[in-house]
Amino acid sequence: MKYVAEYKKKYFEEVCPALMEKLGYKNKIQIPKLEKICINQRVGAAVTDKKLIDKSVEEISAISGHKAVPTFAKKSVSNFKLRQGMPIGVRVTLRGESMYEFLQRFISIALPRVRDFKGINDKGFDGRGNYTMGITEQIIFPEIDLDKITKINGMDITFVTTAKTDHEAFVLLKEMGLPFKNKNQE
Repeated sequence: MKYVAEYKKKYFEEVCPALMEKLGYKNKIQIPKLEKICINQRVGAAVTDKKLIDKSVEEISAISGHKAVPTFAKKSVSNFKLRQGMPIGVRVTLRGESMYEFLQRFISIALPRVRDFKGINDKGFDGRGNYTMGITEQIIFPEIDLDKITKINGMDITFVTTAKTDHEAFVLLKEMGLPFKNKNQE
């Protein structure tokens, strides 16, 4: 028997019928779905300390379950002592089963560990059905060992969907379990 992530089952069994009803779709092909999750972390201090990039690659790899890759500066900026080609951040893209696994861990374990959590902001939509949110500390993930962190970094998490509008994406992500604090888009 092939393994299927719990949130993937949830999408097909609960979310699809709810979206067909709420958004009035006539065909299952019209239903938006989650395409990928991109995690990006900028490490500005890596200009002076090259080891921070390696540490960030380890942390993001542990959080996502996939090998993260460093990103490099495209232009030189003399005010920041930044040269073209220097490593400046870390990123990873999740698809398929690992995407649903990350989403489940993110919603059920990581988000409740955020201090004074009242829900995530619904203003991170880009107009094309994708949602980006920022996390201020990587220590909300249980995979991070607090004794081994050298610097607290934030990260951006982008949920890329096949939705055509922000409203469709909002309803999709809300049904998937993302706890939005503002309910004005429903």
